[in-house]
Amino acid sequence: MKINNSQSALEQIQQFHQEVDRFASELRGKLGNRIRCRLGCSECCVDDLTVFTIEALCIKSEFAKLLETESPASEGACAFLDEAGACRIYSARPYVCRTQGLPIRWFDEMESGQIAEYRDICPVNDEGPPIEGFEEKLFLTIGPFEDRLRAIQSAFDHDKMKRVRLRDLFEANCILF
Repeated sequence: MKINNSQSALEQIQQFHQEVDRFASELRGKLGNRIRCRLGCSECCVDDLTVFTIEALCIKSEFAKLLETESPASEGACAFLDEAGACRIYSARPYVCRTQGLPIRWFDEMESGQIAEYRDICPVNDEGPPIEGFEEKLFLTIGPFEDRLRAIQSAFDHDKMKRVRLRDLFEANCILF
């Protein structure tokens, strides 16, 4: 995947996040009340999530003061949750957080060589007609967005593909690259 070298890595990841947000918003609009995730829903906000260093840099650049002056949430929950279960870095949240709760589909090769399609949705949003009957356009297909994110990361860190725990961003000695 070709990355625009005239843009900085931070500009590229921010543009990527905007595109993901547009896609997720359109998908949520099509799904209507099926998506029950709302402010304070933190079922998917678990501890020990890791992100590529470019997304960590985005968080550090936008929320440096928070990282210096505040503490991470209690272990077991995402380090960036506040007491009400809201995200303290919402505008710079990583890709994985931008797509949580959406119906997803992915493909895997079986031992026979055949390709199998799998579908899933967050248990919070599982109430309603079975997702097996959904049209393809009602899913986030795993692959295309992740490929773009990997390409941005690869160009940023020269193919090292380093990942960082979100909780570690609160440590003063957290080295991103």
